[in-house]
Parts: sequence; C-alpha cells; structure tokens
Amino acid sequence: MSANSIPRPTDPVTAHFRLMPPQKAALAKLGIVSIHDLLYHFPSRHLNAGGVATITTLADGERATVYAQVVKTDTKKSFHGGVPMSTATLRDPTGTLSVLWFHQPYMAKMFVAGDFVEATGTVKKDARGVTLINPEMKKTDRLPGDVNGSLFTANKDGVDNTPELYPVYPESRGITSRWFFHAMQRIFASGILDTLDYPLPSDILERYNLPSLQTALVWLHSPRDEKHALSARKRFAFEEIFFIQLERQRSRLLYEQNPTFTITADKKGLSTFIKQFGFPFTEAQKNSVDAILADFRSSRAMLRLLEGDVGSGKTAVAATTAYAVVNTRPSGQDFGTLQVAYMCPTEILASQHFESFIQYFVGTGIQIALITGSGCKKFPSKVDPSGWTDISRTQLLKWVANGEIPILIGTHALIQKSVKFKHLAYVIIDEQHRFGTAQRAKLVQKDG
Repeated sequence: MSANSIPRPTDPVTAHFRLMPPQKAALAKLGIVSIHDLLYHFPSRHLNAGGVATITTLADGERATVYAQVVKTDTKKSFHGGVPMSTATLRDPTGTLSVLWFHQPYMAKMFVAGDFVEATGTVKKDARGVTLINPEMKKTDRLPGDVNGSLFTANKDGVDNTPELYPVYPESRGITSRWFFHAMQRIFASGILDTLDYPLPSDILERYNLPSLQTALVWLHSPRDEKHALSARKRFAFEEIFFIQLERQRSRLLYEQNPTFTITADKKGLSTFIKQFGFPFTEAQKNSVDAILADFRSSRAMLRLLEGDVGSGKTAVAATTAYAVVNTRPSGQDFGTLQVAYMCPTEILASQHFESFIQYFVGTGIQIALITGSGCKKFPSKVDPSGWTDISRTQLLKWVANGEIPILIGTHALIQKSVKFKHLAYVIIDEQHRFGTAQRAKLVQKDG
C-alpha cells in the first residue's frame, strides 16, 4: 500500500496489496473484493495475547496458548493402571514440549508431523521438561509469524507490537488471521479512517453512548482490552438493527400512502352478526375488533398484526371485520360492496377458513369464494343456501373482477395476474411470516 495515497473504500484490495494467486482465491471465497469488504470482515473472536506464549516462557501451573509445529505423535498406555493415552511433541522457535491426552487415544490420529497447531492447556514444568496436560488443540495454516516480523515479538524498530487481544478472523485456505491483522494495520495507517462517512447520526451515538465508526473499527480489529472489543461489536450490532428498523419505517410510510377506503361499520348490523357466533367475544377479541374498526375509519392504509394462540378466536375477529367491510358501499356509489381477500399458505388451511366463513356468514346473503390450485368453490349454492358448489375458474375470476363476490379466500393463487378485484379494500394474510414481502405487496396492490 502506497504511503502517499489514501485508499478509497470502493478500491479493490488488489490495488493496494500484492497478493499471490492462493490469497486472491481465498479472499474471493470470503466475499472480500474491496477495501470496504476488508474493513467489514470482522474477527469472529479474540484471543488473549497475554496467554499466548513461546515454549521457553511457560511457567508451571499456568494456563497458556502455544503456537507450534508437531514433531511426532504416538499412543501408549500409562505405566500405572494401563490408562490409554495419546502423546505428541511440539516445537516452536524457542524449544519443544510434550503433550499428554489421557483416555483420548484417538487424538494421536488427528495430527501428523509437520502440522501447525494452536494448543491451549495447563502447563506442567519440571526437571524433565514442559508438558501440556489434556490441551485443546487444533490445526492452523501456519505459525503466527511471517517475514514482516512476529505478531508476538518486537518489530524491526525494537517496539513491542503485541496487541492485548489477538483477532481471529474467518479464514480460507491461502489467507490467515495473521495476514488480516497486518492488512488492517496498514489500512489504518493509510489515513482512510478519516475519510469514512458516519452511517449513524451523532445524536444517536451520544444518546446510546456508542463509539464512532472510526473508533469502533480500530477497537474491533485491534482492541487493547475486551471492553473495547465488546463495545465495538455492540455498536455494529446496533447499527444493523437501526437500519433494519429504518427500512421498516420507510416501507410502512410508503405502504400507508396506498389508496384506501374509509370504512364506517354499521354497529347495529355488526352486533347482530357477532351474536350468531353462539359464544360471547372475549375482551381480547372485542379490543382487536375495535382497534381494526378504528383503523378502517382512518385515511391511512392499515398495517396490523393480530396474534393469538390456536383456538383463541382470530378467525372470528377476521370474519367480523370482513363483515364490516363487505357491508360498506364504495365511495360515491349506492350499489356494490367493498371486497376482502384472505390469503393462506396451504390449501388445507384455505379450505378450513372457507368452511368457517360459511358457518359465520350463512343466512347473510354474502357470497364467499375459494380459489386454490385444486379448483374453485362458491358459497352459497343455488341448490343449497347453506352449502357451497364447484364453479369454473373462468366464472369465478369474472365474478371477482366485477365485484359480485365480495370475499375471496385462497392460497398463492390470489396473487396471480389473472385474479383481479373491483374494489379490494381489506387484505387478511394468515401466517403472514410464511409469505415473502413481495408476495404480500402483490396482493395489497390488486385493487382494480
């Protein structure tokens, strides 16, 4: 990276770093193309560098982490009791140590001579040498040191460059945490942090005591203590949630700008409709109906979630509010009714709601239809006023389009282009989490 040029976040990594083909492939696999990608490739964890030591500095009884190379492995049984165990000999530039795993003979088969490993365990040091007892050990691509100097020793100027916490990054073959650490230091030294825009307003940072973007990046990639690393993680987590909420608010504002119908329910007719259920509404059901009716009277489009356990009466609330809608005339007309669409994730669920609505609406004269991939049905039947009849898809679509059928229940079939409404005023989506945002929006925008 040139000392005279400040990289831009959009610059490709290859413009500022000399990369070998394996490194380029590894970065591409990790999705890192630009300097911005590199800055936002956060460590998955941090090792306490104070616990990372060379073999000759290990003290008896301490718990430490050692980076070393496997010299040999073996399996044997202890002299007393014949306990099966694995052994290994590790070496770093300062010396060698022994590793013992009791009751774990399989460990010797997991490593071979030449493997680079990270071993963490309790040190036993005596006249016979240094031993790690039952350590946690895993392979690494290489020891944490390179031609630029070891991460754990003084640099060429004699200055200790050991960080308090050593960042461990998501890696891929060809690129290591060691490389990422030095790459970040070079990026920070370039002055790029002073050119970055704040994605969060300063008053938000002050209100929630969050570090600035520049500070958070340094604290996450080169923390001096765990408190700084945690603070940086919280800051980026807050930023992610903040923008998710911001996008949701933006979507809601756009949604509320959709054309709406002002609906004022006939309280007397609604009361009569509720009585025919054969059971009194709970306070929760009454409150839900009242809240939805209040939204109907507003000039803004409603966006409301109705929650409740199975059997709590959500369908009764849906039917009651649907009744209020289909008994309302379109604005400026003394004929026709507003329409309701009720979308369900499965044919079984759609059929169940269709049968429930028939029970609730029998005797009202209000027509209800069902459309699924398996066929179409209409209630009431001319032959049986309390039952339904099969009808052709073409006929159903015609009646929905001219407004003759005010309530249409169905599956994803509702959002097909061939389904058109004349005055769609109320959309109910059952188990809405099982539909995508785009699918829900398609149905909402189907008013003719």
